[in-house]
Amino acid sequence: MTSNQTPFALLQHTATGLLIFGLVISCGACSHTAHRSGMPAGAQTVLDASIEDIDAGRYEKLYQEAADEWRQSATLEQSEATLKTLHERLGNVRVRDFETAREEQTSTAPIPGHSLIVAYQTSFDRGQGMETFTLVEHGGTWYLARYYVSSTMLK
Repeated sequence: MTSNQTPFALLQHTATGLLIFGLVISCGACSHTAHRSGMPAGAQTVLDASIEDIDAGRYEKLYQEAADEWRQSATLEQSEATLKTLHERLGNVRVRDFETAREEQTSTAPIPGHSLIVAYQTSFDRGQGMETFTLVEHGGTWYLARYYVSSTMLK
């Protein structure tokens, strides 16, 4: 991605990935979001709530509760459109298998500060993919700042 491209340009220009500042489209009953060892409890709570909200289509609520980094990168309308497109192309989540959770402390982009990167191997209605959630901590509170899905179904 070049410096003048928005994350939403990736939706049009990449064959294997989709960068979304937002949340996962999933089937709530199928989501596997049990507390993970080493994952801060506050971050797990935000991740679980975000997944529930997106499952219910509460995109505006998700947008308003997202990290400033997300809202500075995309409007509500862009976020809703991207999440809907992702759902149309991949369908609901059937199985989400936890892969890793890694805390970082950095002063550089893309997300400076205290962050948590959580990855899942995911089976969607229309194919397999890898979901990566980036949460950021501001003032002791965790927020979802970025969501990335890579799947051959996004070609």
